[in-house]
Amino acid sequence: MKFPKLFVCFSVALSILSSQAYAKEISVGGKNFTEQLILSSMTTQYLEDKGYDVQERSGMGTAVLRNAQENGQVDLYWEYTGTSLISYNKVTEKLSPEKAYQRVKQLDGEKGLIWLSPSEANNTYALAMRKKHAKELGINTISDLARAINSGEKLVLASNATFYARDDGLRPMQKKYGFEFGRKNIKRMDQGLTLPSLDSGEVDVAMTTATNGRIPALDLTVLEDDKDFFPDYALTPVVREEILEANPELEAQMNELSAKLNDNVMAGLNSQVDVDRKSVEQVAEDFLKEHGLK
Repeated sequence: MKFPKLFVCFSVALSILSSQAYAKEISVGGKNFTEQLILSSMTTQYLEDKGYDVQERSGMGTAVLRNAQENGQVDLYWEYTGTSLISYNKVTEKLSPEKAYQRVKQLDGEKGLIWLSPSEANNTYALAMRKKHAKELGINTISDLARAINSGEKLVLASNATFYARDDGLRPMQKKYGFEFGRKNIKRMDQGLTLPSLDSGEVDVAMTTATNGRIPALDLTVLEDDKDFFPDYALTPVVREEILEANPELEAQMNELSAKLNDNVMAGLNSQVDVDRKSVEQVAEDFLKEHGLK
């Protein structure tokens, strides 16, 4: 049967539009702490304004989120170079920030996960103490902390479950510095509770991250990692190769957003949520508008 030329043209156009609509579908993931909730909301709003049909899947655990991306349930999320290097790819050698990025880019690329341009936000792990207490004990570095504990100070640590168990977390850090808090002196809790618990005096030391907005707000001292134990954790958008092939413009779009982020920016955004009690969605929207991205 011979179809009229107009019908054929219409069918081709419809096919193209359907293909484009499908290619624009994308799921954005995020982990279950403030910084990641902000980033997933920011990315969702940003890409929706770019014409994507976005499904946001935030508030997931680290391992669950990574598995979801590997299984194709999440297309894009912001990951940290140190997390992929150590937790997912089991690389234990000490690498410079640039070499760490290149290594995870290569290793995850072999799994169909593409690392785009890293931001200047390095959300590495850190230990914090109340400034007055740290000064009283003469603790400025993790080595100072080790000496205090080895000398008999009974200091209680607040840690989330991830830091407690991971390969670049509590146990190997203690081994590197030659001390132990002792199981009785470790309180496990959600990451969002570690610094408030420190501030209230419930604990003496708290695990945190370098871009945590509560650090300046609570006037805390971050202990210097004087033996360079913690690896670089450059915050970077990671996308499934299949999605990037369907949406080649996505790379430049996400790199533009990544270029706006650094430690101070992320700490400020986190502070607006955790200290000023603004909503994640509003903080993300305000940031995008301020930088001409919305």
